[in-house]
Amino acid sequence: MIQIAKKGKVILAGAGPGDPDLISLKALKYLQTADVVLTDRLVSPELIEEYARKDAEVIYVGKQCSKGIWTPQKDINELIVEFALQDKLVLRLKGGDATLFSNVLDELHAVKSNNIPYEIIPGISAAFGAASYTGIPLTARGYSRGVRFLTLYDLNAVNQNQWQDWATTEDTLVFYMSGQRLDVLTKQLLNFGIDTSKGIAVVQQATTPNQKTSVFSFEEIQSKSLPEFEYVPTLLIIGKVVNLHHDFAWFAEKNSSESYFDNHKNIYQNAI
Repeated sequence: MIQIAKKGKVILAGAGPGDPDLISLKALKYLQTADVVLTDRLVSPELIEEYARKDAEVIYVGKQCSKGIWTPQKDINELIVEFALQDKLVLRLKGGDATLFSNVLDELHAVKSNNIPYEIIPGISAAFGAASYTGIPLTARGYSRGVRFLTLYDLNAVNQNQWQDWATTEDTLVFYMSGQRLDVLTKQLLNFGIDTSKGIAVVQQATTPNQKTSVFSFEEIQSKSLPEFEYVPTLLIIGKVVNLHHDFAWFAEKNSSESYFDNHKNIYQNAI
């Protein structure tokens, strides 16, 4: 049974990929009891509206570079420590999983160096949400026996050997935070000899009512330019498994261009 600390503790928790029903029961219990909630942009607004304590202090610390919204990690660390040292139960709520492509290490250093008790609660990552809601198994017999979670955040860090490996592997490749580098990614994989029977799925706002999935084969990409994908978050799935989407897609998509995550900003008491 969950032991909920009432004072001076930090909870680093994943809220899931967007669908509010995908949060874990443990994270939900902490959301219902926390004195302070520091929430990311990619956390479902509905979760905060429906389950956070009405007297809780909810602070938006999201990052959205395209709109000039950027909360420095240093500021987030300071807020976590400040509230915890006031003997408050602090919930640091992150989109997806708490430990995958997040700044959890910085936050762990902050609480550890201040002798603050903490817990880490996993969440359903965007990769698993996107795969399930598009009918694309990340691994499947005869298609792929492995999966890699990657990012193109720093293109200069990717050398020719890495491109060659990505192009020739039979593993499924999942790229986070790489939608704006889609053109470079596909051209490089083609240059290094990727099997053109493989596909790429571009999944925007996965598991939300505004989910939009676009699927292309690398054979198609050779002869045409890909469209721009403006709205984030965007996840890229590459491999033979992408060809299963047309057979097993089950989620009804509205193909909305609106941002699900940018609604309901009135729920936040503060935004920094």
